[in-house]
Amino acid sequence: MVGARSSADQDYLAALKAARAALASGKRAEARRLAQKAAEIAPSTEGPWLFLAAVSEPQAGLAYVARALEINPDNPTARKALRWTMRRLSPQERKEAVREARLPENLVYKIAPWESLALRRLLSVRVFLSAVVLALGVGIWLGNQPADAQQPQVASVPLAKASFTPTPTNTPTATLTPTPTNTPTLTPTATPTITPTRRPNVSWTYSLDPKELAEEGRWIDVNVTRQEVTAYVGATSVRQFVVSTGTRAHPTVIGQFRIYAKYSAAPMSGPGYYLPGVPFIMYFYKGYSLHGTYWHDNFGTPMSHGCVNMRTPEAEWLYDFASLGTLVNVHP
Repeated sequence: MVGARSSADQDYLAALKAARAALASGKRAEARRLAQKAAEIAPSTEGPWLFLAAVSEPQAGLAYVARALEINPDNPTARKALRWTMRRLSPQERKEAVREARLPENLVYKIAPWESLALRRLLSVRVFLSAVVLALGVGIWLGNQPADAQQPQVASVPLAKASFTPTPTNTPTATLTPTPTNTPTLTPTATPTITPTRRPNVSWTYSLDPKELAEEGRWIDVNVTRQEVTAYVGATSVRQFVVSTGTRAHPTVIGQFRIYAKYSAAPMSGPGYYLPGVPFIMYFYKGYSLHGTYWHDNFGTPMSHGCVNMRTPEAEWLYDFASLGTLVNVHP
């Protein structure tokens, strides 16, 4: 038993070392694949998840950091990685990514208290300087008034000055302080709230040649025109499925993404619908995912709000095939 454990540790360390070497050589895809291998060998170790966070896009990276913090909330490297990853996201992206990565709000504000937009606004230099300039302007205006004009307002002058002084008595402070509590909104509700009227981010790159993505190891190809999903290992097609992607009103995003969250079952909701227990969900961009489907059998025809609908047994197979960080190549 000890020998087997030692062998697994050696395999983990070897994979992580090889990942670092590949990254140093500029082979980013190879580094990511080796880090995923290390994560499969030692899923309860923070190291590979933090490495994956460093070589991934911010949204997927946050999911990896969340995994590392789930293993060890006190890991100082993971806390630094959280702050670094959050700074790479816009305020709106942070809010969505925190929810999708299932990071507790109290942990986020404890590690990255600057993340509170309200607090940042309250303490911003711009607001402070604006208040100072306004106070000085009022002081100069009052100083230029004739003495007889100031006499009736002697009692009100101190009040006017006080109201423009930037002190912690600003009334918004009570409402702008985030409440660090875990709320039901952090549960994996898997809500695809994105309902674009035109295809977003059509400029994102994608590949039509499997050989170009062979270094990825395992990856997924989504052909929107043919309504097909293909699982690849290197440049070799392993299995192909007929699917239903987004309709013209709610198109599926085009580009290259990475799976950042997986749920064996979770509810989905959006404008005009609620679907409990959607099986084998794999999110690859915001609310877009590959998942099983029990509410229609019209595969081969665009049917969704942007997700990739699959037959449930086939979605289960793909769920087992892919892992966090697996490339999803979506193209016309």
